[in-house]
Amino acid sequence: MKRYLAIGFTVSTLGSVLAMAAVANAAPTGPSTVDQTVQTLEASGYNVIVNRTGAAPLSQCMVSAVRPGQTHSTDDSRGGGSINTTVTSKTVYVDVAC
Repeated sequence: MKRYLAIGFTVSTLGSVLAMAAVANAAPTGPSTVDQTVQTLEASGYNVIVNRTGAAPLSQCMVSAVRPGQTHSTDDSRGGGSINTTVTSKTVYVDVAC
């Protein structure tokens, strides 16, 4: 039983590390519009939450950071000995300065 718990913890930890690396790779580099950044991240499968500072129109804002959020996944071992992890949702935060 302890072996299964250790494997589950290892898989969960590895999944979190890979998710953070994926956000770093999916985040656009260089200056881009907020719309472009959000569209790119959504196309990569992320739920995007925009945190905005300032009152200017969104078209005049710049992306200041892209941060990883919560990743939800399920572990399934039905039908065999190996554990399959399925990511059910990924969230990323886009910080915007106006």
